[in-house]
Amino acid sequence: REFESEIRFYSGDDPLDVWDRYIKWTEQTFPQGGKESNLAAILERAVKALNEQQRYYRDPRYLSIWLKFGNYCNEPLDLYSYLHSQEIGTALAQLYITWAEVLEARGSFKKADLIFQEGLQRKAEPLEKLQSHHRQFQTRVSRQTLLGFEESPDENDAGLLEAAEPQRNTLADLKGRGKKKVRAPISRVGDALKATNRNRSSQPLASQQLSNNPGFAVFDENSASGPEIPLLTPQPWTAPPVPRAKENEISAGPWNSGRRPRSSVSSGTEAPCPLPNFTPYVEEAAQQQVM
Repeated sequence: REFESEIRFYSGDDPLDVWDRYIKWTEQTFPQGGKESNLAAILERAVKALNEQQRYYRDPRYLSIWLKFGNYCNEPLDLYSYLHSQEIGTALAQLYITWAEVLEARGSFKKADLIFQEGLQRKAEPLEKLQSHHRQFQTRVSRQTLLGFEESPDENDAGLLEAAEPQRNTLADLKGRGKKKVRAPISRVGDALKATNRNRSSQPLASQQLSNNPGFAVFDENSASGPEIPLLTPQPWTAPPVPRAKENEISAGPWNSGRRPRSSVSSGTEAPCPLPNFTPYVEEAAQQQVM
């Protein structure tokens, strides 16, 4: 309530400070998050309240609020594209690091490297932090490429397998398989076995070709001449992405829309009790006592 009151009646020159303290207090008070913290609604209110103040576009506090709000969106990549198109946080390294990490987690290594190169070209601050994360990213991609080489079969091993090719025995006994329905076993040798091995080895060879071409150019900051870094094309976003749908919330509506059903009997008169359609049985002894 104190933060809500301070936000409502704030008259200073740094409203971002109030929102930043409010969000940090909520995270410390409710470390597990959940519906009680109401953190998603606070983040959404903060970015909408400060969206038109361009003086905060290079402020790390404002970018941090946007990135936290992206964790509650259905598609964080849409939010990063919106920030890039509006020039929000484009001078800060944390935008490109977070953006590239999401792309790397989805296997889009080429796009992730493109994001890193965009930040390096803009010399986003702190530049050393961005360069360190880029080198770590290249190391992880190179390690995955080497693992792809190890999983693919070697040509020498394939030649040894072909040399030790099994031969079919002449006039040998074939043991049937199956209890109810006996079937003769299949024993492939020669060209039939080679054709089966080719089909099985086609998939590892395809993965080896993909690992040989990672699909992105390694950035070297010391080289004077090199290929031009392609720029990201900003998208014409007019509003921030919509957050996830909130559960257990009923849409507002008019209260006087429902009508009370009218009764056919007026409230002043009581309805008579209906008479039974049968005659109750009474014993003869009871009738004599009454008489």
